[in-house]
Parts: sequence; C-alpha cells; structure tokens
Amino acid sequence: MKKKEHGFSGSIGFVLAAAGSAVGVGNIWRFPYLCAKDGGGLFLLVYLVLVLTFGFVLLTTDVAIGRKTKLNALNAYGTLRKKWKFLGYLTFLVPTLIMTYYSVIGGWILKYLSAYVVSSGNEAAQDGYFTSFITAPVAPIVFMLIFLAFTAWVVYCGVEKGIERFSRIIMPGLLLLIIGISIFSLTLSHTDSDGTVRTGLQGLAIYLLPDFHGLTFGRFLNVLLDAMSQLFFSLSVSMGGSYVKDDVNLSQATNQIELFDTGVAFLSGMMIIPAVFVFLGTEGMASGPSLTFISLPKVFEAMGGLGRIIGIAFFLMLAFAALTSCVSVMETLVANCMEIFHKTRQQMCIMVGIYSLVTAILICLGYNVLYFDLTLPNGTSAQLLDLMDYISNSFLMPFISLLTSILIGWIVGPKWITDEVVKNGESFLRAGLYSFMIRYVVPVIMLVLFLVSTGFMKLNF
Repeated sequence: MKKKEHGFSGSIGFVLAAAGSAVGVGNIWRFPYLCAKDGGGLFLLVYLVLVLTFGFVLLTTDVAIGRKTKLNALNAYGTLRKKWKFLGYLTFLVPTLIMTYYSVIGGWILKYLSAYVVSSGNEAAQDGYFTSFITAPVAPIVFMLIFLAFTAWVVYCGVEKGIERFSRIIMPGLLLLIIGISIFSLTLSHTDSDGTVRTGLQGLAIYLLPDFHGLTFGRFLNVLLDAMSQLFFSLSVSMGGSYVKDDVNLSQATNQIELFDTGVAFLSGMMIIPAVFVFLGTEGMASGPSLTFISLPKVFEAMGGLGRIIGIAFFLMLAFAALTSCVSVMETLVANCMEIFHKTRQQMCIMVGIYSLVTAILICLGYNVLYFDLTLPNGTSAQLLDLMDYISNSFLMPFISLLTSILIGWIVGPKWITDEVVKNGESFLRAGLYSFMIRYVVPVIMLVLFLVSTGFMKLNF
C-alpha cells in the first residue's frame, strides 16, 4: 500500500490547517443559525459541554487512528480489525455528501462579496435579497462554479502548498474582524413602528443566558442533536488524521484545535445573534441557513460609509475561510479516491471536480426547478441542501461515532489510542476521562441521537 506523500510541516502547521478547516463555513455560517434556532443560551451551553467531552474524545480518536496507521479513514479501520473495514467506507460517505453543497455556500459568499465590491452593498441589506438570489436559475450556479474552480485548483497543487499557505495568512485577520464586528453588534439598537426598542445587549443576553422555560425532554434532545451535528461539522471529525507527523504532540494539538474552533464559534454567535435580534426580533432567529447572509449586511449598513469596507474585508476573508474548509473536504475525497481507483492525484482531482460540479448544480436547482419541502424527523422543513446536511451530520455522523466507540472502546481497547497520544513521552491528562467516555458514554448518547435522527425515537414527549 502506497503511503501518503503529502503531510503537514510540524505541529503548528497541523493545528493551523485543522483550525483553518474548522474555522470556515461551519462556525461562521452554521453555528449561529443553529444557535438562534434553538434559542441561543441553551444551545451554547449544550455545545460547550459537548466540546469538552465528546469533541475531545472524537477528535483524539480520529487523529490518533490516522497517525498510528498512517492511512486515511478508508483503510485505517481495516487495519484495526479486518471485519471493520466497512466503517472506513461509511466514513468516506460524509465528505462525499458535504462536498455536494459546500461550494454552493461558497458561491453565496462570493455573491455577497461582489455586491460590496461593485456597489455600496446596501441592496444586500434589503429584505428578500438573499431569497431572490438563491431562487434565481443562473446566478447561484455561476458563483458556485467560480468557487469550485478555486477549490479544485488548490487541491490540484497538493496539501502542503495549498491549505497551509492560505490558513496562515487568513485566520488571524478573520479573527480580528469577527471580534471587531461582535463589539459593534452590541452597540446596535432598533425601534419598531410600534415603539418597541431592541438593543444589541438584549440580544447578547438571549445568546448567553440559557432559557429553560417550557423545556421538554423532546426539545432538549433536539437541541442536543443540533449541537452534536454542529460539533461533527465544525471539528471535521472523520476527515483528518493521517496527515499528522509523529513528532506532533497530539494531546496539545487537539486541545488547541478545540479552543480555537470553539472560540471562533462563540465570537461568530456574538457577532450575528445580537444583530438578528435587533433587526428581526426573536421571530427572525428562526431564519435557518440564510441567517448570516440576512443579518450581517444590516449590520454593515448600520456602520455607514465604513460598512462597505468592512463588508468587503469580511466576505473576502470568509471566502478564504470557506475555501480552506472546502479544500479540506475535497482533499479527503481525492486522497481516498486515489486509493480506491489507483489513479494519480491529477486524475482524481478532475473526477472529484466533475462529481462536485454536477451535485452542486443540483443543490442550486433545489431552490427553484427542483424545489420541494420535506419535513425531517426533527420537525424542520428541508430543501435539497438541508437534506444533504442532515444526512451527513445528523444521521451518518452519530452512526459512525457509535460504531467507532464500540470498536475502540470494546474491541481494540482505549489503551490503543492513549498509547499513541503519549508515544513521545507527552502527558495526556484526560486519558482516564477518554477511556470512560469512549466505552460508556459515547455509545449510549450516539445511539440515542441516531434513533432521534432517524425518527425511531419520537420527540413529542
């Protein structure tokens, strides 16, 4: 078996690239809209608990398996136990599904960037702007094509040259911008026609303070499923591992990724949720996937002349962050396909590019020609994009994690992972927690979430 030729240069390269993959669309687009949908503070609390427990367990497992076997997920599970090779193929399905819509969202970002480059961007703040764009027959496909072409070009060049170069340049700038916009969001206020005044600080309270009023067990499970699906999506679990070099301190690296990733998610929520509350009230918080695109232009408009410059800088950096995320997903697909079909990187780049193009066009058409309204088991209505996101992150991911926790916890044994983490003499302070979680907690919770996501376990109680 031919091993990977590409690897990340050292510990900082791995952390930056993994954080770059995590700090993309997942945190800036997906986290705020799920948090708003689930009432703010409650979702935030559940998410933070999950990061400290499940996030660390799943990330450690994923990276340790990849580094120890020096194989990607497709082949790694088969080397642990022959009968478990199927788990590698299941894992391969996740980036395959995510790739169908990632470049579509990248196209949305480019559209908003162009709106600020060619004009003041004020029209982007108008009600109905986002809907009229995504339901247009041609425009979303054109912007998606541009974004996908960039992604394919970076992957064609190889990991080290591609992801690291972009991540190192973009991440600090994007972080500073998010902090700045977050602070500005707190200063906003809006008066409705009936005289009701809403402020950014009131919005911040909704974001930070959990509201347990009227909370049922069913609703809590729903919030848990949303938060867990966000954790999977954001930490890119099941997508990395084999690129990590032996001298990297795994425990330290996973801690840094958790911290970086969760910090950016938290700040993104602080940037968007108070602004949504100010301009759209609590009703607007249920906007779903369009939330970031509807609320941020209103914030930039409130900044006056400076808003256009901030808008350009923000959407430009968000486009790069989305690019690193999309490159990470596409790279996984290309590397896996090279092993399945025994073709060159360039050949597989072209094949994966064609697959991504065809499926992304279908996703774009899902808002017009192929539009349908499907009610998911969690009660939300979905179009094609939402359906792909749900299958990959709310259905497949808990199932894969359930099987992985059984394999590591009960068949191979947690020591297999903990030994890999400390193989260079590093300390692994959470080793005991890891062993307990992977054996007893992860399998139970993942089974419950899987049953909820499939509709076998009803949420109306």
